[in-house]
Amino acid sequence: MAIQSHRDLIVWNKAMDLTVQVYEITSKFPTSERWRLVDQLCRAAASVPANIAEGQGRSSSKDFAHFLAIARGSLNETETYLMLAVRLGYLEAARAEPILALVTEVSKMLGSLRTKLIAPRTR
Repeated sequence: MAIQSHRDLIVWNKAMDLTVQVYEITSKFPTSERWRLVDQLCRAAASVPANIAEGQGRSSSKDFAHFLAIARGSLNETETYLMLAVRLGYLEAARAEPILALVTEVSKMLGSLRTKLIAPRTR
């Protein structure tokens, strides 16, 4: 099946799933964190699928690869905030574990897709 939209990309769908999970867990964080950790975490998570989508909509593989790198940076930021939430006691380690596993999966997918986009084409 040919990719016609960012919505056809498995990595975009997984990143969307991750974002939904982040929004769900942060709804249970203390209200005092609303404008601090919650805002930062949700913004970073939402940036991952948004950058995948923006990159896929660009006209070149080089541009797409660039936006995948930005998405990966936002993913690393998301992971860091999740780990901070665990350290601060806002998120149980057992609840964070499957979300962090999804972070790892998305990271690998972004890396693989980026490598394919920047690899020299041979005929």
